[in-house]
Amino acid sequence: MPSRLYKILIILGIAACLVAIPLFWLTYNAPKNLEVDFLDVGQGDAILIKTPGGQNVLIDGGPDKSVVKRLGENLPWYDKRIDLMILTHPHDDHVTGLIEVLKRYEVRRILYTGATHNAPNYLTWLKTVRDKKVPLTIIDKEQAIDLGQNVKLEVLYPNQSLLNKTLSDLNDSSIVIKLVHGQSKFLLTGDAGLAVEKFLLANNSDLDVDVLKVGHHGSEYSTSQEFLDKVKPQLAVISVGKDNDYGHPNLRIIKRLERAGSRILRTDEAGTIRIESDGSKFWLK
Repeated sequence: MPSRLYKILIILGIAACLVAIPLFWLTYNAPKNLEVDFLDVGQGDAILIKTPGGQNVLIDGGPDKSVVKRLGENLPWYDKRIDLMILTHPHDDHVTGLIEVLKRYEVRRILYTGATHNAPNYLTWLKTVRDKKVPLTIIDKEQAIDLGQNVKLEVLYPNQSLLNKTLSDLNDSSIVIKLVHGQSKFLLTGDAGLAVEKFLLANNSDLDVDVLKVGHHGSEYSTSQEFLDKVKPQLAVISVGKDNDYGHPNLRIIKRLERAGSRILRTDEAGTIRIESDGSKFWLK
């Protein structure tokens, strides 16, 4: 065999191994349990869900590029896939970090509401999505998304199309999701406020969960007593930045959660909060 052809075959073989080894480890080292990471991104939201089937779901991206660092801390160096990206609503503290994620990760699908917002970061995110040709799906009704391995996302809100609609309060366009893994249940609320909570209660949504991502960073405009009475979370997670200008979380909400018997964890105090579930129970990792 000519030496040049021999060298080419060796190079191709090495390249194939370099591709195959990470793919093998991606499959072999896929988490056996569900892991939900409430990422410490300061005054904003970013939640990474790692399924037992090896899928990565990212809900929101925080107010800056720090989400990329947090993803690097919580995913193997070779795992550059985001199988599903969800933007709950287009405020800066939820959308800005997703721009950098789109640039650095292979994002396969995106869910959002399409509500109108003219802020520069949201428009940049939309342009980047188009440039990357990532499929976009509008959330306009209640639905369930099966992630396999006994894991599903139940979209509880919105139940109507908000595409190209201008809302007086974008927080109340937030996608509300119930993450279910067998008997373990998480309620992820974005910045949904009192009006959305009232809708969910009136709609008889199944809100009995183990873990509540407290709405709007613990603002006084979310987490009503009536809503909390229905949810009854064992664990309440507040995504919030240190010394923020908004007074989050509100002391009244903290006291309300304490009276409900919920254990409270905050990203400004604990950093990234990791919760794992085997489908029958959950625990802090």
